[in-house]
Amino acid sequence: MIEDVLKDAEERMSKAVEVLQDDLKTIRTGRASPALVERLLVEYYGTPTPLNQLATISAPEVRLLTIRPWDPSILPAIEKAILKSELGLTPINDGKIIRLPIPRLTEERRRELVRLVKKRVEEGRVAVRNIRRDALNDLRELEKEGLIAEDEFYRAKDDLQELTDKFTEKMGELGRKKEEEIMEI
Repeated sequence: MIEDVLKDAEERMSKAVEVLQDDLKTIRTGRASPALVERLLVEYYGTPTPLNQLATISAPEVRLLTIRPWDPSILPAIEKAILKSELGLTPINDGKIIRLPIPRLTEERRRELVRLVKKRVEEGRVAVRNIRRDALNDLRELEKEGLIAEDEFYRAKDDLQELTDKFTEKMGELGRKKEEEIMEI
């Protein structure tokens, strides 16, 4: 029973780390990366659809992304979605393809992006702590029902705290790497 609770918590925490990792990929660093825009939601026939399901996204140069939609009629919608996003990029539409030049980051913009990274990492840590809280409640419930002894509860509580520390540290490491990437000139 304790193992099930801990295993469930560990799976949920690792998913939280994956979500953070994917989230950090969308924050630009000065290099062109298709991950920057692939999850950008575009209004397509009234439905918000991820850009990677509507177009081919490539990075032919270090500072340029190209977006070639499969249906050219959605070029204005893609352009609008890029302009409304927090990327701070200006698309160039030639009627068939959208070019997205990635300008060098200013020092001020780099600091803003680092603050954004810190905010996202903290949100991830909060998610992990919420998972810990839920697992702790499950363990308390098991103890109340008499299914585990008090000392087993405290041992499981320590194991749960170790798991939490491990995953929050992993998130911190992801954040530090992304910050270094952003601050790199």
